[in-house]
Amino acid sequence: MRVDLFDFDLPETSIALRPAEPRDAGRLLVVRPGAALADRTVRDLPAALREGDALVFNDTRVIPARLHGIRMRPGAPGQRAEAMLHLREGPARWRAFARPAKRLAVGDTLRFGELTAIVAGKGEAGEIVLDFDRAGPELDAAIAAEGALPLPPYIAGKRATDARDVTDYQTIYARHPGAVAAPTAGLHFSEALLADLDAAGLQRHHVTLHVGAGTFLPVKAEDTDGHRMHAEIGILDATTADALNAARAAGGRIVAVGTTALRLLESAASADGTLSAFSGPTDIFITPGYRFRAVDALVTNFHLPRSTLFMLVSAFSGLETMRAAYAHAIRTGYRFYSYGDASLIFPGPRADLP
Repeated sequence: MRVDLFDFDLPETSIALRPAEPRDAGRLLVVRPGAALADRTVRDLPAALREGDALVFNDTRVIPARLHGIRMRPGAPGQRAEAMLHLREGPARWRAFARPAKRLAVGDTLRFGELTAIVAGKGEAGEIVLDFDRAGPELDAAIAAEGALPLPPYIAGKRATDARDVTDYQTIYARHPGAVAAPTAGLHFSEALLADLDAAGLQRHHVTLHVGAGTFLPVKAEDTDGHRMHAEIGILDATTADALNAARAAGGRIVAVGTTALRLLESAASADGTLSAFSGPTDIFITPGYRFRAVDALVTNFHLPRSTLFMLVSAFSGLETMRAAYAHAIRTGYRFYSYGDASLIFPGPRADLP
């Protein structure tokens, strides 16, 4: 499909630089294909769902994955370098996006404070492979000490990261460190909202998908067939898979909280929608025409024009439906992107293709 089909004009003023306070005070646009759009608030979510529905949250925890350092070469002055970690490949190895990538060569030494790494490989679009001088928990501790929180570029380019972001850019149920970007739909959930979900008879389950920096990369290809997704590591355990299968068999719907949870569930689903345990990488790329197997509704924020995430929601509810929903959101002042407002979207017909 042509990538320009997923373009739209977004005013700079629509981009949220801070989250709503409290977390659950954001707006919620309910999108049901074929029905009128409904303007609600995030605290209305329990009333918008049905008893027996099962919400699936991504419990990954964001790590301080942005490393600032110096390239060291014998007989040459040190040169500033930056590495944005995005995929762990081993106890001491990470894939990263680097700046300035063109000036780095295999074998270069990068020093990030007390942490040192060797450039072990180079890929496309500024990607490098780093072998660090320590491994496992020792490396994790060093990254935590030397790294910075990786706010999305559309926020970081407008203001500096500060102490508020350390809390704001983390879900309250984050448990497993490894993400370099937050599963931002989950940022809306407070303890009070979780209690309301429980009181409404809604199930809550957790999966883990360590969100990578590739989620920020623009789609540079002119056609979706020319875009490559970067892999992310996900885990769905057998107990959770069985519980979700049982919920659906009893008439409940599976509601993914965020596109990351959706991508993991769809990666773990068989052709008939049955979920099984999953552990490993997924690079699933969802565009209109995809047949959804495991997810019946989606809670998600408002996404970038021409992004893989806007393509995903267009696949879920229909391209024309989402174009209309986003036009309404812009016109009525919804806040966009990671710290912005939310939508609850339901599936549309597969035939909604341009």
